[in-house]
Amino acid sequence: MTGIRNRQTDIFFGGGVLNGRYKNITSNPVYWLAAAALLSVLTPNPAWGLLLGSVAALWAGNPAADRTGKISKKLLQAAVILLGFGMHFDAVVRVGITSVWVTMISISATMLIGTILGKIYGVERDLSVLLSTGTAICGGSAIAAMSPSIGASQSDTGVAMAVVFLLNGIALLIFPYAGHLLGLSQEQFGFWSALAIHDTSSVVGAAAIYGSAALAVGTTVKLTRALWILPVAMLGAKLNRSENKPPFQWFLVGFLAAAAARSLLPGFEALWDIGSLTGKHLMTGTLFLIGAGLSRDKLKKIGFRPLFMAVTLWIIISLLSLAAVMKGLMPQLNI
Repeated sequence: MTGIRNRQTDIFFGGGVLNGRYKNITSNPVYWLAAAALLSVLTPNPAWGLLLGSVAALWAGNPAADRTGKISKKLLQAAVILLGFGMHFDAVVRVGITSVWVTMISISATMLIGTILGKIYGVERDLSVLLSTGTAICGGSAIAAMSPSIGASQSDTGVAMAVVFLLNGIALLIFPYAGHLLGLSQEQFGFWSALAIHDTSSVVGAAAIYGSAALAVGTTVKLTRALWILPVAMLGAKLNRSENKPPFQWFLVGFLAAAAARSLLPGFEALWDIGSLTGKHLMTGTLFLIGAGLSRDKLKKIGFRPLFMAVTLWIIISLLSLAAVMKGLMPQLNI
């Protein structure tokens, strides 16, 4: 009976019979890309992408996760650049400039609260820093940049990535519904999602579900928040006397260039609309590939203490940012 039970568990998590039966397919990233492309054509709803990708990975396994993960990062950058074609440059600059102080306060508060929670829950220092950084700035990208800066172990990095992945999935599914339930305006939801959701992909996904104005605000504020990766990671490296420096996120320049193209060449508005719509559909496929990176091993790595710390930190930041948004403390953008 024990053998049967273990066999059933392996089937569910994609580590047993199904993985063996379909290994020739699941180990080839081409099939995952084909599924992502098909889903991108069928729906612009990113939530479906993440959900179906996660289910597929747990059900059939994804031996090609490393390769599909690298591809998803490039596709995410391409999707963000394409979304820039749907925004006017002056609006992007206005949102970016006015949200600098908001993101700075948010990041500082998150890092401080995260440090305190790490000590309360007894989470090891490096892991606590990674979880706090991922929550404060932009999820997996921030964790990847901070990890070498502080000399974190591969194990701690993997745990932080797995926790952030789970919370991103939850946020993408519940934030749009919560926003409507609370009666948030497009602009309010854009700010809230950008400040409370970890990864850029999930912010863009949730905001896209909520509306075009929410997408414009959420994407721009989130990218402004992402710019803090460089100084925060460099500070971490300096404090830990590390020579590792995080790379500049060049796709942000592409996003600004796309917005500038729409503003400078209004005669091509139909073309820019196609580019923006393509970005929305591409985000669905991207999130499918991100979801396809979930595995039983990643779930096993998550301990209760880091999970409780990350969830507590996320809830606190979500509630604080929601209160600030509903109290009218965010700058008025009129997008």
